[in-house]
Amino acid sequence: MVVEKNIPLQAFNTLRIVAKAHAMVRIRDVQDVQALLADPTWANEPKFVLGGGSNLVLTGDVKPLVLKVEVRGLRVVGETAKAVIVEAGAGENWHDFVTWTLDHNLPGLENMALIPGTVGAAPVQNVGAYGIELQDRFDALDAIDLHTGQLFTLNAAQCAFGYRDSVFKHASSGNAGAHQPLGLKDRALILRVRFALPKVWKPVLGYADIARKMEQYGVTTPTPRQIYDWVCEVRRAKLPDPAVIGNAGSFFKNPTVTAEQCADIIARDPKVVHYRLDDGSVKLAAGWLIDACGWKGKTVGQAGVYEKQALVLVNRGAGVDGNGATGGEVMTLAKAIQTSVYERFGLWLEPEPVVM
Repeated sequence: MVVEKNIPLQAFNTLRIVAKAHAMVRIRDVQDVQALLADPTWANEPKFVLGGGSNLVLTGDVKPLVLKVEVRGLRVVGETAKAVIVEAGAGENWHDFVTWTLDHNLPGLENMALIPGTVGAAPVQNVGAYGIELQDRFDALDAIDLHTGQLFTLNAAQCAFGYRDSVFKHASSGNAGAHQPLGLKDRALILRVRFALPKVWKPVLGYADIARKMEQYGVTTPTPRQIYDWVCEVRRAKLPDPAVIGNAGSFFKNPTVTAEQCADIIARDPKVVHYRLDDGSVKLAAGWLIDACGWKGKTVGQAGVYEKQALVLVNRGAGVDGNGATGGEVMTLAKAIQTSVYERFGLWLEPEPVVM
């Protein structure tokens, strides 16, 4: 275990915000965590778990000890009557993992291709795209309690998955391994995640972007690889590459309203993009709401709203010599957007990223 001091974090967050970690440890296996917790210098220090940094806004230097998760490994670990169980280390790149499953003829994650970040961060956010969420393919995960050093395993129910939500986003309570946890924010470090990929695969085609690709290519029964390729095409056309322009992906959650609320909004704005859910509620497209308020392409300092997708906030500066957007500029822009959408539609948009 090596504790690195004053580490620049610009390369470790996809918004490319300039900041430093006062101290950072790279976690490559459980022994690294155990050694850290056994060290009296660091055992009781506040800690911040960092995955791919794709869902993070840094508003200053990070004072808690940063645990940079780099646990690797991809393998098939078992099967049930209906599914093949595959396991990935928490430090694996999510998109590379999705690609690996298809390369090994294990479909089921293709709709979630090209989502930025790591495998370990995916359950925290319950990532999802084009009709599939992580919880739909989740089996279990292994983690370690950063207070006690206890290893534990959680199933889907214990992770308390919701829309871009999980037990890992809520305050900790009690002993993580003893009972179903009430909250594991800042307490658990995910080591490995297992997925149940269906033996009998069925395509998920409910989104308009996928339907347009089927029509474009003249395909009525797409393969998993075709859906994967189409999702990548759509995402690359709509979303900026973090390697080219700093961004944290979708910045706001799509708000869910009642059917009555939706009807009221449609009466005022008939073109509002919306999706009816099985429980009768309606999900509205946050990007459309933001665009309707005239924010696409606007800036605050070096923080801006992406011209092709209003749901994405970007760092317009180079960010190399300290000239890029600051976390404060990003959050000032985000709050202005929230206020604007609330004033027009009566809805308060909830940000997706963690703000440090």
